[in-house]
Amino acid sequence: MDPLTKKATPTQQVTLLSMMLMIFTSTFAFDNTSIAYYTMGYAGIIWYILAALLFFVPSSLMFAEFGSALHHEAGGVYSWLQNSLGTKWAFIGGFVWIASWIILIVSTVSKIWIMLSTTLSGADRTGQWHLLNLDSTTTLGLISILFFCTITFISTRGLGKVVHLAAIGGLAAVAITVFFFVVSLVVLVANHFELAQPVHLPRSLFVSPRKNYQSLSQTVSFVIFAVYAYAGIEALGGVSDRMRNAKKNFAIAMGLGTLAITAVYALFIFMWGFSANWSKTFSDSSVNLGNTTYVLMSNLGYTLAVSLGLDSLAPTFSFWCARFAAFMMLLSYCGSFFVIAFMPIKSFILGTPKALWPRSLTKLNRHQMPANAMWSQAVIVSILLALTSFGGKTAVSFYNVLTLMDNISSTLPYLFLVTAFALYKYKNPLKKDFIFFKSSTLTYLVVGLTDILLLVGIGATVVSSISANQYWDLFLEIVGPILFGLIGYALYLIYKHKNA
Repeated sequence: MDPLTKKATPTQQVTLLSMMLMIFTSTFAFDNTSIAYYTMGYAGIIWYILAALLFFVPSSLMFAEFGSALHHEAGGVYSWLQNSLGTKWAFIGGFVWIASWIILIVSTVSKIWIMLSTTLSGADRTGQWHLLNLDSTTTLGLISILFFCTITFISTRGLGKVVHLAAIGGLAAVAITVFFFVVSLVVLVANHFELAQPVHLPRSLFVSPRKNYQSLSQTVSFVIFAVYAYAGIEALGGVSDRMRNAKKNFAIAMGLGTLAITAVYALFIFMWGFSANWSKTFSDSSVNLGNTTYVLMSNLGYTLAVSLGLDSLAPTFSFWCARFAAFMMLLSYCGSFFVIAFMPIKSFILGTPKALWPRSLTKLNRHQMPANAMWSQAVIVSILLALTSFGGKTAVSFYNVLTLMDNISSTLPYLFLVTAFALYKYKNPLKKDFIFFKSSTLTYLVVGLTDILLLVGIGATVVSSISANQYWDLFLEIVGPILFGLIGYALYLIYKHKNA
């Protein structure tokens, strides 16, 4: 999943080609491939393919049916859950969905500093940043809080002047993808098709080279990363009714889009091995889930120069390759950051019954923005940033925990949505413009397999943390969804009391 384009909802009719582009741009993210290579090496390919077969394809078709039947309702995800599970669970599940966005903001705002540091200096120097007498981790947390408050302040006054940056960010994402593909091929040819990371079958395809990903629970927990790479597709079902010849074209677009995304993810994970020997590239203890992309891109530039016989220029190639990647990623993230700061909370709060909320949260300012709700979000984001950065964690652990928080919180809402689909099919077997799952047996089988995949991934992550005695990290990984689920239930009780 591209974290800055996920869940973007179009408002006009789309063609087959434009639908395929939407699927690709809203789901594919370049840095997912580098995280997969850092975490699992070539073994990440198998998990990405498995996640596509058991999650990406079936859930896409489920959301297409939801979108077809309920496209007239404004609540989006809330409406899907409300028509399947009822108001109580819709509000709890919807709040868990909001939690995924909150955690996404927490992790994204922190990674921006890696991009900025690499753009300015050619390497991740955030571990050396200090404000007054604060350590680097606390400094990053503090400036992240100030940064998001600034974003919120600007966003509450409208987005007219910054909305065009989203298009620039999209072009930047395409630029870095094409650049990586071309340069990696040049490296492979220059090295006479010899891989920097050798392939030892079958071990390379099933065993991670990373020491703390050797046990079964640790390996299986990687499914969370794989599912996260495809997350954000629930918005695509909502545009099925706006397609020309939707019954035929949506299925074609989804099939081709799924195949393309899966193939590109698998290919790019493999292509990192053209230039990066895993053990040598990741021997530095400062490498983490936040700066992996820039470490690999820096190594790509160095390897390119050496492969072309330009050894004396290798440091320069490395420096500018890392800076180029960081700058392109910085444009991509910043171009859409104002949107993710307001879009989910505006959509959810204004799409649900107003009686569910305190009156102040649904109030719009003169720019037609839910400013009070957005500032409430800013307070929650600031608290989570404080928890993760003021607790004495190192910068490496800080970024790793934020990424894990993002992955788990983004995966949990799909348990609600996928399970809700089975109940909705049971209640309304024919209430749709088009139907993909025509058999009840097939519906329940696919829903069961998808739920099992999600539960296994989340469970393995929990077991892995417990086995490693990483209780604080485990707490941070699950606190967001649990907290927001409890808040959702509390507000539901208030709503129920008001109605009574």
